[in-house]
Amino acid sequence: MELKPGVITAMITPFKDGKVDFDNLREQVKFQIESGVVGLLPLGTTGETPALHDDEQEEIVKVVVEESKDKVAVMVGTGSNSTEKTIMYTKKAEELGADVALVVTPYYNKPTDEGLYQHFKAVAESVKIPIIVYNIAGRTGKNIETPVLKRIAKIPNIVGVKEASGNINQMGDVINTIPNFMVYSGDDGMTLPLMSLGGIGIISVVSNLVPKQVVEMVEAAFEGDFESAREKHFALLPLFKGAFIETNPVPIKAAMAMKGMILEEYRLPICKMLDSNKEKLKEILMSMKIL
Repeated sequence: MELKPGVITAMITPFKDGKVDFDNLREQVKFQIESGVVGLLPLGTTGETPALHDDEQEEIVKVVVEESKDKVAVMVGTGSNSTEKTIMYTKKAEELGADVALVVTPYYNKPTDEGLYQHFKAVAESVKIPIIVYNIAGRTGKNIETPVLKRIAKIPNIVGVKEASGNINQMGDVINTIPNFMVYSGDDGMTLPLMSLGGIGIISVVSNLVPKQVVEMVEAAFEGDFESAREKHFALLPLFKGAFIETNPVPIKAAMAMKGMILEEYRLPICKMLDSNKEKLKEILMSMKIL
């Protein structure tokens, strides 16, 4: 499936008794597709990927690809802080039927700008599927500055960016200076501001819980109905904030568990949220009539 503008859900990984709950994963995929998202992202940050074994990652991709076939695009997170491993993971994703790969800035290493370029070039040249760059300095320690991204964008197969820098000026510069480049928001709360500048949607955490509402906000923006889009944005804003009251994906999984969608299980070092924060999150969900 071709990658389209719209809402792509950065999927949680459901667990049961310490193991990946593949039956529940299938249900989550079906729920997302029925709610109108244009894509699904397994093995992202929200999926607790660093804590998953390689065989679990492979089976997760197989399940999502199987359930999504000919319905929505599947974007698989394949990035690591090793170029060699990133190539290996990206090739495997392509082999398993992924439509797109999401490749994060190499974390911890803090490569130079030239190192960044060479990393993405090597990965892009190793596969035929398109690649979305994931820029999230808060987790990687390295921001991809716009001049560097402009250079990376010229590499064949590099088609866009998930922008989670938190800097709306930088996002605007990317849209303004890199033509025909897909710019998705990487922060739920920045979706509407980014779309007003020409962004094409969101790779969303919150849509795990309320995909239809996020889709409606994005579609209103696409239609140019920014009055309606603003109303929907502000209606969702308490959840946008609450979903990051602790480290993602803790709050979104807690919220889904409260709603009975999954069991509240994580893998260390991710753990259950503080009771005080859980109570705040519950109040948000109740005020929004999600519970």
